[in-house]
Order: sequence, then C-alpha cells, then structure tokens
Amino acid sequence: MTVAVATGLLGGLLPVLLTAAAPIAVATPIAAPSGAAVSAGVVRAVDTAGAGSLPDGGWLWPVAGTRTVLEPFRPPAHDYGPGHRGMDVAAAGEVRAPASGAVAFRGVVVDRPLLTIDHGNGLVTTLEPVQSELSAGVAVRRGDAIATLAAGGHAPAGALHIGVRWNGAYINPMLLFGGVPRAVLLPCGAGGC
Repeated sequence: MTVAVATGLLGGLLPVLLTAAAPIAVATPIAAPSGAAVSAGVVRAVDTAGAGSLPDGGWLWPVAGTRTVLEPFRPPAHDYGPGHRGMDVAAAGEVRAPASGAVAFRGVVVDRPLLTIDHGNGLVTTLEPVQSELSAGVAVRRGDAIATLAAGGHAPAGALHIGVRWNGAYINPMLLFGGVPRAVLLPCGAGGC
C-alpha cells in the first residue's frame, strides 16, 4: 500500500486551514495507486508495504485539560525544508502515553529533553520537552504517566511538542487522536460543482 503525504503549498496550508477553527478538523491521508506519478513538492509517496495500517483515532490526548493546539503541523516542502514536523499543545505537569509501545529513546537532543516511544508497525512518537525516568526498552501502556513537562527547545513555556513519524515520514499527529472530526470530500452532484 502507498500513502501520499501532503507537502509543499498544499500540505503547508491545508493543516492550518483545517485546524484553525473549532472544532478541530484534519484531513485524512489519501491513498495513491501503486507506482502513481506524484508531483514533486506537492505530495510525497511513502511506501508502507508490510507496515500495517495507520490507526484510525483512539489515541489518548497526552496532557490533562482542554485540547488546545498552539502551533499546528506544517509539513515541509522537502525533507530538509522549513516546517513544523509535529504540533505544540498547551500543557502543564504530567504527560501520559498516547498509545501503548516501548521507550525507544530518552535523553537530550541539542537543547531539549525528549522521550520517544515506538508503537510498532512503523509508528513512532516523540514528546518534548519532557523529563522522564524511563529507560529505552521499557514498555508503556496507553494512559501511563511517562514524563513531566520541562523547558527547552522551540516550544514556548507551557507547551508540549508532539511529533509522529510513520515509516520515517512525519505525519499530522491529529490524525491519531480520537474524537477529532475528519474532513470528508464529497463528489460533485449531477449538476456540477
């Protein structure tokens, strides 16, 4: 199976437009036929053969309180381009595992303390800035207290950055949290659009 991940102008604007209004809505990844020609800079194909499928919601919001997205996901036009490869959410105190998995990394990268969880099937979550006592290899279950909010990195004080990669490609974390309405494109009627 191949999943197309929006990047460039379309991918950069679409998540902002869809997540700016309340209630929060996000676009569902679109399927592309195997071997399909995809325009560079607009959509990047990610091969997901053998990797299972992307979970459809059901992740636990990792912090208590109202779901407030301070900075939405903005994919870069290319792998090394500017963008926001995750989302920043309002947070304070305890951070919980959004889904079950195993700690893949705990440490400081550049100036930010972070925790990475491998959920299997190519799905990896990184939470920052957080302080945690967990070690690599420790199993965590959805809802377990895994860290506390810390300081450092690009996120402002009182914000938790949630980054999610699926088979190495960053995806919009909002696709994984339950209770988030999906944007649905409907076909045009017989009279046109």
